[in-house]
Amino acid sequence: MTIDRIVLLTVGWEDLPKSVSVHGASGAERLREPTPAVLVGDSEGWILLDTGFNTALVRDVALRRRFYPDADYVPILPDEDEPLLSALDRVGVALDDVRAVALSHLHADHAGGLKHVAGRVPVHLQRRELEFGLSPRAEADTAFRVDFDDPRIDWRLAEGDAQVASGVTAVATPGHTPGHQSFVVELSDRVGGGGYVFAFDAADLRDNIERELAIGSFVDVTPEDTVTQIRRLKAIAAERGFALVPGHDPVVWPQLSRELGARFG
Repeated sequence: MTIDRIVLLTVGWEDLPKSVSVHGASGAERLREPTPAVLVGDSEGWILLDTGFNTALVRDVALRRRFYPDADYVPILPDEDEPLLSALDRVGVALDDVRAVALSHLHADHAGGLKHVAGRVPVHLQRRELEFGLSPRAEADTAFRVDFDDPRIDWRLAEGDAQVASGVTAVATPGHTPGHQSFVVELSDRVGGGGYVFAFDAADLRDNIERELAIGSFVDVTPEDTVTQIRRLKAIAAERGFALVPGHDPVVWPQLSRELGARFG
């Protein structure tokens, strides 16, 4: 089976300097970037790509002081509810209808919602990413062990490019984190075919893709290495005739969300 519906979810925002997303950008220029998650559906249910923040670490004053001590980075939650559950509810998807989760990486804005699916469904990740997440240096890079060090999680660990499900392929794009992965989603001919390449944090913004600008946050690589990953994703998208979607662009994300909403209702 292949994918016959894609729904973009916005499960929060992040107020931060543009330099977090674009290497060398002015620290004085700030952006309010969406926190992304993606639902892809087939006849067997839904696959969820990324999960947003762990709300407890944002709302509790003491925990926020520990996990988000830098006033330059401000996580923003949309309401008093659980953002992931609220977003699913708004598009009419029950948590029980999600049959698998795949994570781009373990940063707090992508893995914090794992608490909702732990013990319920398999979770796909690169093996290198979990090793990084469990290492002593991960918390300083905003990968918080409390989000994912859970014995209930049924990890499905890949070593390089791997098929998550029919029509969904994880593409290893290390750089932003050691085990970051992006996703290629192929739509069924029943809904007109085509597809999308979701870069997630291999390319935060349209500028990263169109101008081939290095991302601003990376681990164990050079800025130029992150451009190599961007070029790889551009080549995959061009070969397949798919759109390449940046992970946190404040213009592209809501615009594509509306377009997919109109396409799939």
